[in-house]
This record gives sequence, C-alpha cells and structure tokens, in this order.
Amino acid sequence: MVSKRLSREAGHRRKFLAIIDDTPECERAVAYASHRAKNTGGGVVLLYVIEPGDFQHWLGVEKIIREEATATANAALDASAQKVRETIGIEPELVVREGKPSDQIHQLIEEDQDIAILVLAAGAAKEGPGPLVASIAGKGAAFPIPVTVVPQNLSDEDLESLA
Repeated sequence: MVSKRLSREAGHRRKFLAIIDDTPECERAVAYASHRAKNTGGGVVLLYVIEPGDFQHWLGVEKIIREEATATANAALDASAQKVRETIGIEPELVVREGKPSDQIHQLIEEDQDIAILVLAAGAAKEGPGPLVASIAGKGAAFPIPVTVVPQNLSDEDLESLA
C-alpha cells in the first residue's frame, strides 16, 4: 500500500517520475514527463538506479566499481537534466539510488508523496518493451501509482501534443 499522495494539497505539486537508464527509450519517457510537468505546473524527478554488483569479497574492487557506477549515474542524470532545461525550461530533481530498480522506485514513491505518476517508455525493438515495462506487464511488480507508458517511436511533436 502506498502512502497518501500530497500533490493536490496546498504547498505541494504533482511530480512525474522518469527512470534514467541505458535503454534507448528512456529519453522518450523523460521528454513526455517533462512536457506533462510543464503543462500542468508540476515537477519532474529523474531517477537512476545503480544495480549492486557481487564483489563483496573484493572490497577494493567493489569500491572502484561503485565509484565508477556513481560517476556513470551522475553523468547520465546530468545529460538528461540539461536536455530538460534546454528544451522544456524546467529544473528536474535528480536522484541516484542503489539496489533493485523496482524496489528503489517503490521506495522513492513512498518517500516523496508528491510523486503521482510514473512515466515509462516502451521500446520498439524486437527484444520487447524494455525491462521496467516488462516488469509491470505480468510479474506482479505493479507500482502503487498510475503508470504512463510512452511508445518509443513517438516524435517530439507527438509527445508535445499528447502532454
């Protein structure tokens, strides 16, 4: 069960959550979430989840890998945030977490009661819609807030008109 959303109460605003990862479709989710946030007076949160490695018995190696993963996460978030600033004109919130993506998404939604909509993008490749969309499509990993799934092949104009 998710805690009550506060996005409609005084002093709060609805936030759209988009996940930053290395999938080609994530850019579409960020674009849609950003347009929706701007058009509705809301905010956008960009989340990058670092999946933990299995290097506990090599502490020096684990530290280096964790630092590299954090640098990669920050670089990806910064690039996405810069694009949002330049094209949409809003300042996104940036969050880096470590763990299983679906667990970290759930945890962030629980912690930030202004997050009201999770925006994912479905890939157009033959491999399937992407890992997050696949996780909510039948494995019981449903999220506690509405999820908007954006097709990867939508143009910028299509996204703007839908948002």
